Amino acid sequence: MKIPNHIAIILDGNGRWAKSKGRPRSYGHVVGCDNLEKMCNVICDMGVKYLTVYAFSTENWKRSAEEVGVLMNLFRRYLKRCERNAKKRQMRVKIIGDPTGMAPDIQDMIAELEGMSAGYDHMFFQIALNYGSRDEMRRAAAKMTADARDGKLRPEDMSEEVFASYLDTAGIPDPDLLIRTSGEQRLSNFLLWQLAYTEFYFTETPWPAFDEKELMKAIEAYNNRDRRFGDAKS
Repeated sequence: MKIPNHIAIILDGNGRWAKSKGRPRSYGHVVGCDNLEKMCNVICDMGVKYLTVYAFSTENWKRSAEEVGVLMNLFRRYLKRCERNAKKRQMRVKIIGDPTGMAPDIQDMIAELEGMSAGYDHMFFQIALNYGSRDEMRRAAAKMTADARDGKLRPEDMSEEVFASYLDTAGIPDPDLLIRTSGEQRLSNFLLWQLAYTEFYFTETPWPAFDEKELMKAIEAYNNRDRRFGDAKS
């Protein structure tokens, strides 16, 4: 079985899973956070080189202040645990999105985590925090405009590769497989540029219940796809 080089996951269904158990939405986020650490290890052991997860979108700020507060505290706890796991797994961690929208202490934790893991290369783990693909492209366009104004970029030099180098995912290959949990079948403003030729897999299983068995179903489905690009087989 061919293992995808890069898997992206939209971690969906935490709140609905908790509600189905008669528990508050915050409980679903806690279990979902724990499951992310577990599945990250499973995916690393499987030999996947790149993993990108959608943890908090630019639109998620519209949720209730109470739920956003719970999520921010969970991020604080998870980033500390992620640092320990990164050392153990020799895993480089990168936050994609706009960290300036997060609390100062979370920004400091992000910088510390990225700095201490910068030399690792066993697996590359990207966490999308305060991320929206349209915002990513807007920020990229702003940087390109500034570089053009300063004479660092000429219009005639523009290419897909140059544009991609301004994105948060610069230097990271596009995902081979996107998994979205909990039944929704949309991208929700996630990696719109990078997912142009990615295979999609949607499952009814909510993220807190997503396990190694469900992951293998997704990879088996990926292996059964006849991947073609411009009518040329991959």
